[in-house]
Amino acid sequence: MEHVTFRNRDMYWDIAADIYFPPNFDAARQYPTVVVAHPIGSCKEQTSGEIYSAQLAEQGFVAVAFDASFQGESGGEPRSVEDPALRVEDFRHVADYLTTLGYVDADRIGLIGMCGGGGYAVNTVMTERRYKAVATITGANYGRVLRETEGSADAVIAKLEQIAAQRTAEARGADWQVDGGLPESVEQATEMGITDVDILGATEYYKTDRGAKPNGVNKTLRSHMGVGYGWDAFHLAEELLTQPLLVIVGSVPGGFGAYRDGHEIVRRARSEKKELVVIEGWSHYDLYDKDEPVAQAMAKLTPFFTENL
Repeated sequence: MEHVTFRNRDMYWDIAADIYFPPNFDAARQYPTVVVAHPIGSCKEQTSGEIYSAQLAEQGFVAVAFDASFQGESGGEPRSVEDPALRVEDFRHVADYLTTLGYVDADRIGLIGMCGGGGYAVNTVMTERRYKAVATITGANYGRVLRETEGSADAVIAKLEQIAAQRTAEARGADWQVDGGLPESVEQATEMGITDVDILGATEYYKTDRGAKPNGVNKTLRSHMGVGYGWDAFHLAEELLTQPLLVIVGSVPGGFGAYRDGHEIVRRARSEKKELVVIEGWSHYDLYDKDEPVAQAMAKLTPFFTENL
């Protein structure tokens, strides 16, 4: 594995990535390459890199896990910005960089997005045609998640008013307001009366040694959240999403809605080759790192990218 940084040429900062190489890697050859996008609030050292990129490399692919701009080891200020438009642009800059590497076959680049990264990946490939195939692992439509979390259109409007007020305050010199995404522990979540499998799963993954990493902070800058509430990852999928599509979800649905989003995007995508895989008995965060569901996901991902790249 090699750690690299490269310039986000439009925004003037660097993107950090880890490149995983297959066994007996030969830089004089060209390889099919798969980019793996991390979940919202995550980083490249967690499931996108140390689990899926590492295993894809073992199967003969060059695999690339990168940190989103404003997050992890990538540049961009202020920190913890979660802006769908900028997240989609990151994928274009990653593709730019990969086309400069002699060992990457520029005509065989694929994309995987995890959780919110799955929604970003689907949205990206509609207009970024250098990605020839796309897969999602428990992928979620971030805009839908935000709106549903508020509960109603009126509540969304109220949240947008709060965001506007916070942005004005910061413009006048107030401190940034950074929102934490999760309880501090599973015990705290239980004490708060939380029973949703996704929130409990996220807390266990991100707040314990199971998945915790220094850069997986699960924090969001409130003043920059407005665009997310008006965003739809699946907009124009019926017209522009034509690449081969593989959607993997667990059968146990949770509050983040990836199960529903998976069914929706497969139904709506224009892609002639598309498949929904439901991994029975497992939930959203089980697919991040647990051996059995990850093995089942890899058993689909490897032939999918072998065939379509």
